[in-house]
Amino acid sequence: MSFDLGVWHTTKRLTDKQAEKLYADLCEERRDGVTPHPAVDAFYEELTARYPEIDSISDEMVDDHDYCPWSCALDRSPGHVIMACVWSQAENVQRFVTQLAHKNGLAVYDPQQGRVSYPAV
Repeated sequence: MSFDLGVWHTTKRLTDKQAEKLYADLCEERRDGVTPHPAVDAFYEELTARYPEIDSISDEMVDDHDYCPWSCALDRSPGHVIMACVWSQAENVQRFVTQLAHKNGLAVYDPQQGRVSYPAV
């Protein structure tokens, strides 16, 4: 079991219910609900500078969840990133992802809570 988060760019703010549907669509590789944006690339670059992709680390580092908390590869397009991390790192990852996403003007969806958050305007 993992702790999951979605980060994306859309042309308008979504309600929690709309975000839930978009997240489900993204998990099914239906990406027409997100908008490609350079902020998503910037988010991904900074995210993986802090927490590298699981497929890019050595076998010896796989169990070092402080270094790489991901339980599987990140799902990414020019408009979104979906992350699954180990539960022991959920709080740290959620805090970092939310701060980083909001810094880049992106939405964060927490499917465990069914809530979307946006940067303050």
